[in-house]
Amino acid sequence: MSVRIPKRILVGSTGLGRCKNTDKDDGVFEMGAAENAELVRRGYEAFNTGDLATLGELFAEDAVWYAAGSGVLSGKKEGREAILAYFGELGSRSQGSFQANVQDIVGGENHTVGIQQSHAENNGKTLDVASAIVFVLRDGKVVEGREFFEDTAKADEFWT
Repeated sequence: MSVRIPKRILVGSTGLGRCKNTDKDDGVFEMGAAENAELVRRGYEAFNTGDLATLGELFAEDAVWYAAGSGVLSGKKEGREAILAYFGELGSRSQGSFQANVQDIVGGENHTVGIQQSHAENNGKTLDVASAIVFVLRDGKVVEGREFFEDTAKADEFWT
């Protein structure tokens, strides 16, 4: 299955392809909107192809993930390993069919949003819902992710 990810992004005030200098004397540059959007795009590509090694590199060790809803997979995942285990569970419970089909990535300096159509099949059930993930990135790593679904109850029911 091929993954179609649009190249169009919306960027914040730093502009395309530029890093914002923090004006500190530490030589550190913050990633700008375009770099944040590209990191999230790489994450989607890795997720949809099951490349957990690349996904692991994109997350900070102490990252936190908030899985929407009140179902069996919902709740806070603390740490890179817990987040990767959650992603593995999505694949396992959908017999590898889960796909996050990106429709847009909106890059900002503090938050980057992935707008997607989530699709999975399992035991005769189909999940097909619009969703979004808000990513917080720091020092070139995802430090937080928050999922939002158009129909959280439908997603909860699918994963039971």
